[in-house]
Amino acid sequence: MDAPQDIRLLIAILAPLLGAGLVMATGKRPNLREACSLLAAVVLFGVVVSLVPAVLAGEKLRYTLFELLPGLSFTLRADALSMIFAVAASFLWLLTIFYSAGYMRSLGEHAQTRFNTCFALAIFGAIGVAFADNLLTLYLFYEIVSVCTYPLVAHHQDAESYEGAKKYISYLTTTAKGLILPAMVLIYVLSGTLDFATNISTGIIPLGVHNGLVTILYICCILGFAKNGVMPLHNWLPSAMVAPTPVSALLHAVAVVKVGVFSTVRVMLYVFGVDTMDRLNLGLPTAWFVAITILVGSVVALSKDNLKARLAYSTVSQLSYIILGVALLTPTGIAGGLFHIAAHAFAKITLFFCAGAIYVATHKKNISEMNGLGRAMPWTFGAFALASLSMIGVPPVGGFISKLYLLVGALDANSIGILIVLIASSVLNAAYFVPVIYQGFFGQTPSTDAGHHHGEAPLAMVVPLCITAAISVLIGIYPDFFMRLAQAVVS
Repeated sequence: MDAPQDIRLLIAILAPLLGAGLVMATGKRPNLREACSLLAAVVLFGVVVSLVPAVLAGEKLRYTLFELLPGLSFTLRADALSMIFAVAASFLWLLTIFYSAGYMRSLGEHAQTRFNTCFALAIFGAIGVAFADNLLTLYLFYEIVSVCTYPLVAHHQDAESYEGAKKYISYLTTTAKGLILPAMVLIYVLSGTLDFATNISTGIIPLGVHNGLVTILYICCILGFAKNGVMPLHNWLPSAMVAPTPVSALLHAVAVVKVGVFSTVRVMLYVFGVDTMDRLNLGLPTAWFVAITILVGSVVALSKDNLKARLAYSTVSQLSYIILGVALLTPTGIAGGLFHIAAHAFAKITLFFCAGAIYVATHKKNISEMNGLGRAMPWTFGAFALASLSMIGVPPVGGFISKLYLLVGALDANSIGILIVLIASSVLNAAYFVPVIYQGFFGQTPSTDAGHHHGEAPLAMVVPLCITAAISVLIGIYPDFFMRLAQAVVS
């Protein structure tokens, strides 16, 4: 029986789109402009939350706008996987609106109306990806995210930002059009549909298709969604650090990279399916492939003194945990990977919020310059410490839950090698996060800072980062909500 047409899905994607229009219309009145963004975010979050009970009850809600051909339509769908991403993204947009206002106004940034408009449009694309019911809908919204975030990366409009934005858009659009688009056409020719499967077992690829062709299509999809940050197509991500810090937080926690990894996971599970991946032995080779990104990204992060650059390579590494968990093809591993979508989102946005707060309060970007700042900015560095513990995987913070499930998933898959990679990566995580915390709280304040009385950033920035840090802890102590959604995908 077809799922009911639920107009709430349409309202969810229209809320940020209409919000973007209101932001443009009220651009000359900053307080009203921010209020319009906030209103759109509240509506979006409220609609997303209203979908949760039905999804947890096992329903798959759909809304079809139009159908081009049989199996080729513009359709939205809410299921358990959708809700993991949509709940995290919609809630974090709420907090980011306050943070962005504090950051942009404190630094007197130009083009704040354009900034807020593109921000809302990026969320529009991200929510569209979350609720896509088929590969065509997902691809369209995936490209919307790329186009709408380009002006954010190029925000400063200098040579460095234009160069970073050029690399950003070149990587993402080239891979999408060169790999995803032809793969999508072939999948439709072979399957007669681009609709995602209703469960993760079977996928939509017919059994009679040559194994080699299926493998090529699979590789195209893993590499084509380059927003997932998998090496060697990751270099756009650190280059995009030229953008203002709220944009970096958006890129690394809420929209862009999560769109990439979510799209990858959606296609792995609902286009190819666990049975096909297992039959063609695609699981563990994928896990080992992304394991290289996990380890190399962590090693490169160790070498970076610029705090945002270190966080960028941390993101490159951490995203691959999600793909690795799914690639293990075990229920526990998949659940751990999917839970990490939320755990990483709350922790990583906290870390970038903290980096921005430090810059606004002190104009310092490099870790070597941050000795003693933790004593002057205890709330900011305390939040940074909690989020770092989540990235490392220390209990009781959220990242511990996902890493625990990943470790058990590796054991279930009889892969001691992957188990060792996960342990080694956590040690590396500690190696590049702990020094920042230690220098902040216990480092000797340099003589050049004598006479400078640094304090916390504006409350509009500090309050959101404290909230996200607290949630990182709460989802570690009470993981039930996101874990129920993750386990609903598996079951």
